[in-house]
Order: sequence, then structure tokens, then C-alpha cells
Amino acid sequence: MIDTSRRTLLGAGALASLGGAVAAATPPSANAPKTAIEADLLKYVGFGEKRAGGAGDNACGEWLAAELAKAGYVIEKQSFQAPFFEATQAELVCGETKVPVYPQPIVVPTGPAGVSGPLVRVDPAGRFAGSLDGAIALVDLPSARWSTMIAGPARKPVEAAFAAGAKAVVAITNGPTGKVIALNADGRKPMFAGPVALLAPERAGPFLAAAYQRQEAKLTVDGKGGTRPAFNFVGRIDRGKGRWLAVSTPRSGWFGCAAERGPGVAVWLDLARWAAKAMPDHDLAFVCNTGHEYEYLGASEAMKQIAPPPAATRFWLHLGANVAARDWHEIPGRWEPLPNVDSQRFLSITPQLMPLAKTIFAGQIGFEAPVSSAVLAAGELEEVLKAGYAPAAGVFGIHRFHHTAEDDERCLDAPATIAAAQGFRKLLKAVAG
Repeated sequence: MIDTSRRTLLGAGALASLGGAVAAATPPSANAPKTAIEADLLKYVGFGEKRAGGAGDNACGEWLAAELAKAGYVIEKQSFQAPFFEATQAELVCGETKVPVYPQPIVVPTGPAGVSGPLVRVDPAGRFAGSLDGAIALVDLPSARWSTMIAGPARKPVEAAFAAGAKAVVAITNGPTGKVIALNADGRKPMFAGPVALLAPERAGPFLAAAYQRQEAKLTVDGKGGTRPAFNFVGRIDRGKGRWLAVSTPRSGWFGCAAERGPGVAVWLDLARWAAKAMPDHDLAFVCNTGHEYEYLGASEAMKQIAPPPAATRFWLHLGANVAARDWHEIPGRWEPLPNVDSQRFLSITPQLMPLAKTIFAGQIGFEAPVSSAVLAAGELEEVLKAGYAPAAGVFGIHRFHHTAEDDERCLDAPATIAAAQGFRKLLKAVAG
């Protein structure tokens, strides 16, 4: 018999399913989480979808701010406008085949009548046969663990399709699961000249076949969009020491973001509670951003107003994506959970701190091989470095179900999250001196 308790789901195992998907939803167990970190992981997951400024994101932010206030931090919020789009219809139709698509932000809607034209396949290099004039371009992206439309291999073939006369683009997000992968976007203006939608690889077959014959198709992306208020916040303990320790994490994302964001949030919260008493000789700033999915829009805003001054900051730690996600065995037709963390997580750190990080994180897959921030940095760590904070460190990565609707409780790895928290406590203590 397979143990389906929460303890097992968060620890060594999870149900796998047939047909190319992770486990079917498992009913909540009566077993309570054994640690505060496990409880925080489940609490984060429970807020549901976390698009910036939406109900889940706002409720999550209020919870985290309240937790820091209970630990003795003074809370300051920062409001800004974030894009949003609530689809009433998002589908691609060709003949008898109709499938849902994911509107690519910032969304350029088609209106309820949709956009019609022949389907034409565009390859990863932007090449196509015949003409794209008046067509719906079916952009067949290369296989990757995708995260952002800003990346050249995703953006350039879409731009090439519009430049060649396409009315609209449907991009197939070929990745490790067959599911549609939501892609980060510019948060200030639409990236493309016309409507763009994303299609799950597992649904793309009939449309690729139709594209070879230039069959007529219709893309409809309709709904309500614009901007709405969202908020960052910082929790401060200002002891007047003039030596700030800053720790940041984003909380928002396209779907539930269980393993993408949850472990970073849980470690951030653990460090905040611990540091309030354990770091008496430093001022503390714990920054929580939203708007991550719009190319770090929230982090950029935070640097303007609520971050401590770089010259007075002893160290900045950023806890980004994939702090501790479950790894999976890939078997034709299904995935089997593994009792270890996904190795595609990076610890990027100021060069002189690399020997220290190697010692502290020895045995923690991925973290045990830190990279120099002078060589590789990504995510909101780039905003931290660009603002002049040094020394600094940050975590980033893309786990198997990153940016998919299937990134839920089953993708969590509580033991690895706990180990990461313990490691980052040691790192903060060592760097602070």
C-alpha cells in the first residue's frame, strides 16, 4: 500500500499517475505537519493561484506580513500597478479540434470574434514554408525548461512571425512534462504586435498536422484586462547599528507555484523568525515582492523605495525559484517521484564567499556547487546586484513542473527545504561575523 499522508507527500514519496501527468489530487490527511516549515509550505499552497495583485497573492502577502509583525518587525508596504488579464475565452480551433490555450501577457486580445487564418508552422529558428501573410503562426519552440518569453529562443521566432505578416501566434511550449508552460513577460507594455497564446505540447499534434496543409484555424483570446494594485512589503528591525542584513523572496506567479515559490517563502519566513533573536548586532530587512512574473517588476519597484541603502547593507540574500523542489524519474507515459531534491537549483554568490558556501552546503544537491555571481546570476538576484549590493547571494532554478498548473503540493520536498533553511542560517551567521 502507498502511504498518501501529508508527511509522505512532503517527504519521501508521492503518488504518480499514468497518461503523462503527475498524481491525481490526494485528499488532505488528518496528519498534521511536523515542523513550522512544513506548515508554512502547506499554508502557502493553500492560497491557490498567485498572480500579482490577485486574491491569492494579496492574501499570501497579508499572511506573511502578519507573521513578521508577530516576530517583532515593523511592516512597510509599497503599492504599484501590475498587469492582469482574466480570460472569458481562450481557445484554438481547427476543423473538429478545439483546445484551450494560455494567453501570453501582456495580453493582446482578439475580441470575441477571434482571429482566423491558415495555420503555418514556424520552426525554432523562425523559418517557415510559403507565406505567413494573414496566417496564424504555429511557433514550435525548442525543448527546454522554459520560464520567460524574454529569452531569445522564445521571443525571436514569435517576432519573426509577426514581421513576416502573421495575424497571430500560437507558441508550443515544448518542455519536460507536455503541459503548457506559462512564460514571464515585460510588465510595462505588450511584447508583440498581435495576439499570442501558448499551447501545451500534448495537445499540439493535430495542429502541427494541419499546419503542413495550411488548414484554416481560429484563435480566440477574449476577456478583461488592464492593471490593478499590487503590493510589496518590507519587515524591518532597525536597531540603529548601520549594518543591514537583507533577505528577499518573491511570492507571486502564474499558477499555484507550490515548489517554484513555496520553499523560498518558507525558508525566508524561517530566517525572519530566527534572525529577530539570533542576529542582535545587525539591522534586519526582510523584503517580500510580488510581480515577479512580469520580469521582476516588483523587485525593481522595491529597490526604489523599501530596500535598505546599499552602502549600509552587510549582505543581501535572495531566495528565488526552486529553493527545494522534488525530483522525478521520467518514465514513458508517467513520472515517478524521487526522495531527493531537483538538482536544477543554483546558488550564486559573491566570488570571495564561494569557499564558505561550499563548506556550508556540502551534501545539498545543487547548492554544494555554488557559482560565482560574477559569472552567472538570474532572476531577481540580477536586480540586487544591479542596485549595488555586495556581498550578495541568491537562489534560482527551474524544476520539472516550473510555471505549470501541475506545480502543486506533490512537487514539494520538505526535508530539502528544512536543510536549505539550516544552511542559510549558517551562511547568514558566518557572513555577519
